[in-house]
Amino acid sequence: MPLSDQQRQQFDDLVKKSRVVLFMKGNKHFPQCGFSAQVIGILKETGVPFETVNVLSDPAVRDGIKEYSSWPTIPQLYVDGEFLGGCDIVKEMYAQGDLQKKLGVVEKPVAPPAITLDEKAAKAIKDADEGNGEHLRLEIDEKFQYELYFGPPAAGDIEVVASGVKVLFDKASAKRANGIRIQWVDTPDGGAFKIENPNEPARVKSLTVTELKAWMDQGKAFELFDVRGEDERKVAKIDRAHALDAAGEKHLLALDKKTPVVFQCHHGVRSKSAAERFLREGFTNVYNLEGGIEAWSTKVDSKVARY
Repeated sequence: MPLSDQQRQQFDDLVKKSRVVLFMKGNKHFPQCGFSAQVIGILKETGVPFETVNVLSDPAVRDGIKEYSSWPTIPQLYVDGEFLGGCDIVKEMYAQGDLQKKLGVVEKPVAPPAITLDEKAAKAIKDADEGNGEHLRLEIDEKFQYELYFGPPAAGDIEVVASGVKVLFDKASAKRANGIRIQWVDTPDGGAFKIENPNEPARVKSLTVTELKAWMDQGKAFELFDVRGEDERKVAKIDRAHALDAAGEKHLLALDKKTPVVFQCHHGVRSKSAAERFLREGFTNVYNLEGGIEAWSTKVDSKVARY
């Protein structure tokens, strides 16, 4: 249904309420769809102030903006009252530098990040390469979530070669990738890539039982805490683990916040919750033992009882 003159004037006012206006699902602080979140991330990268309009708060706005712009999807970005496009167009404009020009942003050149691929990871990537002209792409969003996949080159890509493998980054990802390490680790399903990034904010990291055993064999300094109750610990335990009882918690809280701390339970669920809690307490090097003592018994020490 065509917009009335009054409705069109209302949208004229909305798109001009700020120099940069994004119609989206949610708001700049809490995007409620992945496409909206991607555009928010790009706008934050430019550093230009912007306003958002939550289309979910008013069906008339959600439907009307599509009629106003003659564009069927959300999000929609406006600069100086001009409609630029949705998520894919904004991403392409940013990659090519056109969005920055539109916003008047003088962008500094992005240096290629230093990255490391271990031998197993490089082999896994080379084995998967079908030789169709696509290359490994690594995307890192503002929450440091990773997408590792084969894809074609794109305008504005930053190229890095590590262990004989070409890796492509978009500009935003390249800024978050310096010092990154990509490894191949064995898993029950055969194997998976593990990414370690020194630029990440602190969060709970996964640790396999074989990695924990290697830490022990290497004499690495770390603390291990068993979050299970005394009844379960009587059945099976890892000798080095502290019980996370009152005494164990007191010991833990007295540690330097940079100490590597590993949490362990039966299968890895309760320990993940405990790890999240102590991350909030300010610990910055926090691990959850994947598979818990069950995995320890089946993969490392069969003398430890299963239950």
